[in-house]
Amino acid sequence: MLSQKQTLLVAAALGILAVSLGAFGAHALKNLLIASGRLETYELAAHYHFYHTFALIAVGLLMDKYSSSRLGLSALLFLIGIILFSGSLYALCLLNLSKIAIITPFGGVFLIAGWTTLFISAFRESKTP
Repeated sequence: MLSQKQTLLVAAALGILAVSLGAFGAHALKNLLIASGRLETYELAAHYHFYHTFALIAVGLLMDKYSSSRLGLSALLFLIGIILFSGSLYALCLLNLSKIAIITPFGGVFLIAGWTTLFISAFRESKTP
């Protein structure tokens, strides 16, 4: 599980990486991605990377208001999901490693688990004084 500080630091680092990879794909790699037919896949990776970076920020901020070990678990699940889902799609696009795409659905499962854990945490946990 991740602490509040770890969650916010990881979210900030992932935000930096998301902007960098998004810009790199949109500018430096655009022709290559179009030629390989992978532009939409790269954009999907970048979008999910961004969405779940924002989810991590939200979880980190919620940790200040709610006492829940589930929030730390949710953060960890989001982190693993981003790495597996977006990471495998980035690798597919940049390295043409088609076999790595088998990892992508597992990343999706971790992202769903992160959202589910966040839901359970919000449903069950009480506010700290």
